[in-house]
Amino acid sequence: MAKQLAIITWDAASARLYASQVREFFGDQVNTRCYSTQLQPDPVIEPADVYLVSTCAFADRDIGQLLPSRGPVVLSEVRVTRQGLERLLAIPRSTRALLVNLNQSMATETIATLNQLGVTNIQFLPYYPGAPEPPHVPLAITTGERRFVPEWATEVIDLGPRLLSGSTFLELAHQLKCESALDGPAFKEYLASLAEQSYGIEQMLQRSVQMESLFELFEQALDAGLIGVDGEGMIFACSPKAEDILGLPARQLLERRAQQALPFLPFAESLSAQKAIHSRLVEIHGNPVSVSIHSFYRGGGSPTTFCVLQRFRDEERRQQKIRRQILGKGHVTKYTFDSIIGDSPCMVAARQLARRMAASNASILISGESGTGKELFAHAIHAASPRANEPFVAINCAAIPDALLESQLFGYEEGAFTGAKKGGHIGFFEAARSGTLFLDEIEAMSPMLQVKLLRVLQEKEIVRLGGVDVIHVDVRIIAASNVDLNEEVHSGRFRRDLFYRLSVLPLQLPPLRQRGGDVLLLLRRIQEGIGARFELSPAAAQLLLRHPWEGNVRELRNCVEYLAYLEKPLIEPEDLPVTLLAAAPHAPAAEPAQAAELRRLAGDRLQSYLFLLQQLAASRSLGRQALEARAAAAGLTLSQQNIRTMAAQLEQLGLVSIQKGRAGTCITPQGLELLAELTRNPQF
Repeated sequence: MAKQLAIITWDAASARLYASQVREFFGDQVNTRCYSTQLQPDPVIEPADVYLVSTCAFADRDIGQLLPSRGPVVLSEVRVTRQGLERLLAIPRSTRALLVNLNQSMATETIATLNQLGVTNIQFLPYYPGAPEPPHVPLAITTGERRFVPEWATEVIDLGPRLLSGSTFLELAHQLKCESALDGPAFKEYLASLAEQSYGIEQMLQRSVQMESLFELFEQALDAGLIGVDGEGMIFACSPKAEDILGLPARQLLERRAQQALPFLPFAESLSAQKAIHSRLVEIHGNPVSVSIHSFYRGGGSPTTFCVLQRFRDEERRQQKIRRQILGKGHVTKYTFDSIIGDSPCMVAARQLARRMAASNASILISGESGTGKELFAHAIHAASPRANEPFVAINCAAIPDALLESQLFGYEEGAFTGAKKGGHIGFFEAARSGTLFLDEIEAMSPMLQVKLLRVLQEKEIVRLGGVDVIHVDVRIIAASNVDLNEEVHSGRFRRDLFYRLSVLPLQLPPLRQRGGDVLLLLRRIQEGIGARFELSPAAAQLLLRHPWEGNVRELRNCVEYLAYLEKPLIEPEDLPVTLLAAAPHAPAAEPAQAAELRRLAGDRLQSYLFLLQQLAASRSLGRQALEARAAAAGLTLSQQNIRTMAAQLEQLGLVSIQKGRAGTCITPQGLELLAELTRNPQF
C-alpha cells in the first residue's frame, strides 16, 4: 500500500516541484498531497504518514496546530545546482547583486544557503515583492523567480528553482520506509548535480596545503562526527562527536584499518571508485546516520580520507533552532498592502490612510466588524513602516485567559508562579522589541491589564512577573477591535485614558456590504486560491452584491468554498447557500419602506436626492464640489451645504457612505438597488 506524504509549503509552485521530485524517485510507493499556506492560510491538512514542511511554511504558520496527527515531520532543505554555484563563485569579489525571491524570508534563507556554500564574493541585497527600493545594481540573481526581477537589472543569473537536498530525501526514505527507492543510479546522479554543504568541504580540501591541520579545522567548523583515514587506510583521528555516534572510544579505533574497524561505513566503495560519497544513509545502533566520505589526492600519492557522520535527529533539531532564531519564531509579516484586494472608493481611502499611518511610530487603533481584514492591515502597516525588518508579533487578547495573557505579554522570571519555566520566559513586548506588537480584540483585556498596558505606553518600560528589573521596550502598538470602543469607554468597560493612548491614529475599515464590486473581486481571488472554477450568472452575481455579508470576507470565503464543492461550471441563484438565499428577500435595499422614508425626508426635493444617487452610481465616489458643479450643469441649484445635509440623510438610510478626508461620498449596494427599484417602480 502506498505511503501518504503531505507537502506543506508557502507557495504552491514549490509544493508542486517537490511532489514531482518525490514521484521521480519514489514512484508509486508514495502518494503526495500539496498544501500552500500562501493560498490557504489555514489549510485543512488530511492525515498522512509523513509531513514535509518547507522553511517558509514553518515560519508562516504554527504548523503543529494544523497537522491532524502526530506523524513525523521532515523540514525540507533545498539546494542549488553545482553548475549554478560555480557561476556565482566566478563573479569578482565585492560584487553587489540583488537576490530575488518570493518573499523576505525566502530571499534571506537563500542568501544564508549560498554563504554556507562558500559564496562570499558577492554582497547580496535581498529583493522581493513589496521590498523597499534597493540600490540600482546591474546584476540580479534569482532561483527561478525571474518575474520579480526589476526592469532596471541589466544582467540576470537564474539558478533555477531550489531542489530538495540529498539529506532531505534520505530522511524521507527513512521515515516512509522506502530506503530501497534511492538505491538506483538516478539518485546518485541527482546528488552529484547538487551543491550540497559537503561541496564546501571539497573546496576546503582543494585549497588546503597543511593536511595535518585539516582534521582540527574540520572538527571546529563542523557540528558533526569526523573520522580521518590516512593513505594506508589506517584511522589516524576520531572526534568526540564521532565517538558518541559510533558508541566506541577513539582508542579502540586509532591505528586500525578503517574497513575492518568500521565495516558498515563505505570506505572501500569510495576508494575503489575514487569518488566522494554524499549523504549515504547508514543505521548505527538503530539510529539513522548520514555518512559522507571525501578523499583528497596530493601529488599523485595515496589519498587522505575524511568521513563525516551526522545524526538526522541532531541535524533537524539544530536547523529548527537556528531557523527559529533567524525568523524570530515566526514573528514576521505575512502580508503587504499589495495583499489587500479592493478598488471600491472606501477601501482605496482606507488603504491610502493606512499607508500614511505606516510612516509614523504612533499607536494605531483599527476598528471594524469581524472579518473586515484588521489583522491584514496590521501586517501591511508594519511591512510598509520603518520597522519592517524588525519583529511583528500578533496576539489575540480574547483567545488567552487573563492570567496567562499577563505572563505572555510581560514575561516572567524563574519561580514567578507554579509551572514557570526554568530560567524564565520573555514576553511579547520583549519579543517585539524595535518592531510592532499587534493586540487583536483589545476590548477583551481586563481592567487590571489595561492599567499595565497604559503604563507601558506611557513609560515604554516593563517589569517581568516575579522580577524587579525595569526593561526598556521600543515597540509600536497596533490595536484592533470589532466593537465600538468609544461605547465601551462610556459604559465603563474600557479605560478612557488607554483609549486615547491607543487611538492616536484611528483607522475604520468598511464592512464588505459597503464595498460594492469588491465582493466579486474578492470572490475571484478566493477562487484562485482554492483552485475553484465556476462562473456566476448575472442573477447570482446580483444576489451576492445585494447580500449584507454580516460575516464579511470570512462569510464570502465560506460561500466560495461551498460553490466550489458543487462542481458546477455556472452558478445560478438557486445554487447559492441556503443561508444566503434566506437573507436575500430581507435585503434592506429592496424594502419599499425605505423608498417611502426617502420620499418623506426629501419632500418636494426628491428629484435632487435622486440626482445625487444617480451621479454617485455613475462615478462611485464624488466630493461636494464636484456634485455642486454637476448639479449646476443639470440646472439644479444645490450648494455644498445642501449636498452635505442630503448626503448625511442618505447615509442614515444606508444608501451612501461618506468617507473621511477627500475620498468623497460613495453609493452603497443598497443605494444602487433602491435607485434601480425606483426606476422600475415609480409609484414607490
